[in-house]
Amino acid sequence: AANSEQRLGWRRRVSRETQLQPENIKTYLTVMSDRPLFLEAAVVKKFLSYAALIPLLERALINFSGGTEGAVVQPVRTIVPVAKYGGFLGVMPAYSATDDVLATKVVTFYGNNAPTIPSHHSTVLLFDPKNGILTAVIDGNVITDRRTAAVSAIATKLLKPAAAEVLCILGSGAQAHSHFEVFMELFSFKEVKVWSRTRKNAELFASTVTGNVQVCSTAREAVTDADVIVTVTLATEPILFGDWVKPGAHVNAVGSCRPDWRELDDKLLENCVLYVDSREAALKESGDVILSGAKVFAELGEVLKKSKPALAEKTTVFKSLGLAIEDTVSAKLVFDLWSAARTKE
Repeated sequence: AANSEQRLGWRRRVSRETQLQPENIKTYLTVMSDRPLFLEAAVVKKFLSYAALIPLLERALINFSGGTEGAVVQPVRTIVPVAKYGGFLGVMPAYSATDDVLATKVVTFYGNNAPTIPSHHSTVLLFDPKNGILTAVIDGNVITDRRTAAVSAIATKLLKPAAAEVLCILGSGAQAHSHFEVFMELFSFKEVKVWSRTRKNAELFASTVTGNVQVCSTAREAVTDADVIVTVTLATEPILFGDWVKPGAHVNAVGSCRPDWRELDDKLLENCVLYVDSREAALKESGDVILSGAKVFAELGEVLKKSKPALAEKTTVFKSLGLAIEDTVSAKLVFDLWSAARTKE
């Protein structure tokens, strides 16, 4: 009974970021050895900085595109439709021998949720690769938002035009916020324009971020003269058209990760150089790629390892589908930094 009460006490402490102060991490891990650690969203936010995350993701992308040499094992995500409620359940496992990390993300996507309920919910399960024991259950929403935005920032760093002054964001949800956050941290845009299907959502976005943001009445108005464009919508039909995009602009296409959904029209995809995070995933999951018949020029990891060029002088599109290995290394980073912080106390 005493041991049960002690475990419960530690559990309560771990569930609150402000109380993550066990006096002895070794004692803590011994007490909790029969159950996984739980790290909530506040903890993930504390330890998952873009400065630490981006170099880690660059290495993960290089390893992913490196085949057997990269030592990443990752299947395309498994999707279970929940047709009755218009939802989907996704399972995204990955193992990296290089990073010695094994994890899987479980994510749900319900595009028809009420405005007060997020469309995405996710959890990352982190395992000990030596014995398969579940080490930690980690909030996946912050990981998903930040790793996705960080990878878009990596692509933008490689593919944006030299003089990029105008940023356009189509969408106003969680991914719009995380992309704005990291893009403001890494780049020096003089103007930011945003559009959302519901204007009040775009206005709310503009009022909650730091900096001047122009709310546009139409997607075309937002896109006009933009050097970098980010699409983070739930669109099932194109909302970004090639006629609107100025030559040499860079597009990060993040939404529409189903084979029959799309954000971009055929003309844009016909006249761009197309980069992806995963060729295999793009040809299976991306309606933008599948329905347009667009040819993939390179994976982002190939550009990072310099086996394929970054053609920044041309109009470029990075189609982001999200990789399990990104979630896996992000979760390990959070866990390692949390453990190190506790050990020092």
